[in-house]
Amino acid sequence: MSEVVGGVTVVEGSKNSLEIQDLARFAVEEHNKNENGVLEFVKVISAKEQLVSGSLYYITLEAKDSERNKVYETKIWDKPWLKLKEVQEFKFLGDAPSASTT
Repeated sequence: MSEVVGGVTVVEGSKNSLEIQDLARFAVEEHNKNENGVLEFVKVISAKEQLVSGSLYYITLEAKDSERNKVYETKIWDKPWLKLKEVQEFKFLGDAPSASTT
């Protein structure tokens, strides 16, 4: 896969990528700190990456809010050479689909 600066690309295997999962967990932790929240990270649904000065990651994730699983979208700016990670956006998209079929 060739990467184009400024272009947004799907992160292949993002559901199993430790780097993407760590970024998603970081976003949930930052959200909890800033909003006095109690979300628990569940899983990564999808991720995209945009190469800028560093990388912008657009991650759709599932997190548990007390008893319900909900879907959120986050945007994280990562500049590893500066040891900088910044959550630029964290928004609620809706309830996660139920795992049960009843």
